[in-house]
Amino acid sequence: MGIENKTLGHPDTHHLLAAQGWFELGNHLEANKELDNISPALRSHPGVLDVRWQIYAKVKQWEACVDIGEALVKLAPGSPESWLRRSVAFHGLRRFEEAAELLLPAVDAFPKDWRIRYDLACYACLLGNNEEAWNWLEQAFDLGGAKQVKLIALEDPDLEKFWVEIRET
Repeated sequence: MGIENKTLGHPDTHHLLAAQGWFELGNHLEANKELDNISPALRSHPGVLDVRWQIYAKVKQWEACVDIGEALVKLAPGSPESWLRRSVAFHGLRRFEEAAELLLPAVDAFPKDWRIRYDLACYACLLGNNEEAWNWLEQAFDLGGAKQVKLIALEDPDLEKFWVEIRET
């Protein structure tokens, strides 16, 4: 889970790890209960917010995910996950233009992160900007390993209009 959990002490670290475990086991309700056991003053910790974002995303509560994503970008701007989470929330709301616009600054901030370019390719594709989408996708291929990223792209309905081209490259 990408956001760091430093500064949380015992027992809050235990509750956060338990929440992550419950979430990975597919039980978002128990994960949420564990997060509620964290000291109120630390519930806005980036690591806690990141797990909360994942829980809300699982149940498609995208408005809440937008709010959490905004907080993550403010609290942990050095983490690419913060930027990705916020834009994915806008994607969930089908607000693709905002998703792309808000993710663009992360390109320069994280020059080696293929996921940012990949998501930008998805948003551009959904907006009908095919040339831009393909350019972002090629960058994602270069940074993330073409074979791995192509396999992901071939399963992604956001990029369906490129599936033939992806197979041929």
